[in-house]
Amino acid sequence: MKHKIWYIMKRVLIALIPLSLLFLAFKYHQKQGDVPRLPESAWARFQDTLPVIRPEEVHQKRARVVSEMVSRYHYRQTPLNDSVSSAIFDMYLKELDENKLYFLASDIEDFEQYRYALDNQLLAGDLSVGFYIFNVYLRRNAERVQRNIDIIRRGFDFTKDEVYDRDRSQAAWAKSMDELDEVWRKALKDQFLTSKLAGEADSTIQNRLIKRYERLQKSIMQINAEDILSSYLNALAHTYDPHTAYLSPIDADNFRNSMRRSLEGIGAVLSTENDYVIIREVRPGGPAYKSGKLHPNDKIIAVAQGDEGEFVDVVGWRLDEVVQLIRGPKGTVVRLLILPAKDGANAKPMEVRMVREKITFEEQSAQKKVIVYTDSKGKKHKVGVIQVPAFYINIEEYQQGKADYKSTTNDVRRLIGELQAEGIEGLVIDLRYNGGGSLKEAIDLTSLFIPRGPVVQVKDVDGNVRVSQTEDVSQVYDGKLIVLVNRLSASASEIFSGAIQDYRRGLVIGETTFGKGTVQSVIDLARYIGEQNQGQLNITLAKFYRISGESTQLKGVTPDITLPSFYPEDEVGEASYPTALPWDKIAPAAYKKTGQLSDKKIEQLKKLYHELSKNKEYMRKLLDDIQKARERYKRTTVSLNEDKRKAEMEAAREEEEAANEEQTQNNAQEKPKVLNFDEEKDAYLKLATEMLLNW
Repeated sequence: MKHKIWYIMKRVLIALIPLSLLFLAFKYHQKQGDVPRLPESAWARFQDTLPVIRPEEVHQKRARVVSEMVSRYHYRQTPLNDSVSSAIFDMYLKELDENKLYFLASDIEDFEQYRYALDNQLLAGDLSVGFYIFNVYLRRNAERVQRNIDIIRRGFDFTKDEVYDRDRSQAAWAKSMDELDEVWRKALKDQFLTSKLAGEADSTIQNRLIKRYERLQKSIMQINAEDILSSYLNALAHTYDPHTAYLSPIDADNFRNSMRRSLEGIGAVLSTENDYVIIREVRPGGPAYKSGKLHPNDKIIAVAQGDEGEFVDVVGWRLDEVVQLIRGPKGTVVRLLILPAKDGANAKPMEVRMVREKITFEEQSAQKKVIVYTDSKGKKHKVGVIQVPAFYINIEEYQQGKADYKSTTNDVRRLIGELQAEGIEGLVIDLRYNGGGSLKEAIDLTSLFIPRGPVVQVKDVDGNVRVSQTEDVSQVYDGKLIVLVNRLSASASEIFSGAIQDYRRGLVIGETTFGKGTVQSVIDLARYIGEQNQGQLNITLAKFYRISGESTQLKGVTPDITLPSFYPEDEVGEASYPTALPWDKIAPAAYKKTGQLSDKKIEQLKKLYHELSKNKEYMRKLLDDIQKARERYKRTTVSLNEDKRKAEMEAAREEEEAANEEQTQNNAQEKPKVLNFDEEKDAYLKLATEMLLNW
């Protein structure tokens, strides 16, 4: 094979060799007299209610290595300085207490003296300020436990006319415990009312909330130095970009397992935000994806085992503890109680039942379907649809030289042949929810649709640009082509769809894609510390660029026909990360457009789209639903008056039921025209099919 796509990784390894020598000089890199020290008297504010957690020597070694690597080798090429120190300071406080529910204004004032000292400290392996801030955070949490239990026991007056804003990211820090108590009173009243309106008894809710904070007390006692180090070093890493991350030894093991897809669970990526575990990503092919009920930013509030198990409240739990509850043997049932993000502030708890599966790339195989469309003259037309949930490859079979190794490209090639045998008039490649995968497969899949030529450019940290071309895969389909994408189509999906668009080979329809256009390399820290099992650093070292020269980073791929998205760009996608690398351009690669889709034809198809948007009921309903969902999503303020809240929720329910009834009637009316859509409610797929047949 002549592929050279791993060239950049080889360069990275070569570039990192000198680090083994640099490490010997790390402890002398900074004069100790130049490093601001945290005075021992600062620790005196702590009482004996909790033990003070301090870093160990090995943690200091990791801090030196991670700090040096990020400042020297990250794509930004930004040294650790006072400006970066200030950004780390803000990032750390945000990750600990974004909604300003624990720290007091006096705490922040105390921390401010160290804002510009973190750079020198980290390079010297001094973790004292990071650990000091976290210790204060732990004590504020411990104090909050009993105060919140007292608030819950006093009960709430739901006849009082007051409101609560769930988004406190822009609020000021509370000046006193009494002020913070009032904020928490409203927050707890909101949680209580949500459960009450879902039909739960008052006594049950009260007991559950009290147990939640009693358990939080135990969780606080389990926090260790590894946890604090992970939080602090990730504040450093995320200051450079959202995909650079420090993984503790335990997290590194979990990461390697996830790359091997050997875990048995529901196929979702989770994270924590303001005491809630939220869905970050739903992996295609897994139980969460198949349920059709879990989406990014949904909050998980409880987990139950089996069909009969009781729900365990997980608000305030550590992420790893919730993950352990959700994971389990293949074939067993797990039930989640979630607050759907699409329902906004008035979301009601919804139960989602799933059967755990072993998630592998092989099990996320491409699948085909044939859609039969009957036109106004009674003539039937066939359109082929291939859903590509991930860019996968069996690397062992590939390295062994097996001709029919398992991969996205080989599967799609076979499916195209089967669809052509059935007499399709056009093809839709569905990349919705495809978060990426193998770069090789993105290039090879593109090769099935275009003559030989460049597919993607990669620019490394030194400014060198490498062009990856189609080489060993031949074009097998030259007919009408539509690529369907959404906001969660990312990375390799953006490389493929961008190339199809640049070559004018097919029409890209859907939502603006995710915008993940960076390349990460995994570095085992044990190599530079001299001790085994030291965790790893995932560091951004390069960026992807389309053959047109435009980066896929941040902006993603803008479809030829752009549909509105349920997902706000400032909440889902690369643009939602404040430290995302910027969009830019480089020189285009040498390539020739296919001529299969002219600018004039694209304009004609855009006019057709606008006509369908006006005349097709399913499109009018889709656009209306999206508008309403976005309005609900933006609403963060809720009423704490029971009657008003109940009325708001009832109005939303009636609106949804009316919309569903209207859709059922419309589907019935359209049956003579659309005979065999596999998914009647899939407006995006209906649109793609009609666009293709009216090409």
